[in-house]
Amino acid sequence: MITVRLEPENRELTVERARTVTQLLHSVGRKPGRALVIRDGGLLTPDLNLKDGDYIIVRDVGSRG
Repeated sequence: MITVRLEPENRELTVERARTVTQLLHSVGRKPGRALVIRDGGLLTPDLNLKDGDYIIVRDVGSRG
């Protein structure tokens, strides 16, 4: 299970079946290139693998017009 913090909503949720960053973004309704994915203070690319116990921050980028 992966814990995800969505920003700027400041909401946390858990995701069970995401093996890659791309799968994680899809499961939380974000598009690659429209959100930063952060683990342990470092940015992750869409192809990186995730593991159980990860704490991930998904931060939206871009203007909200």
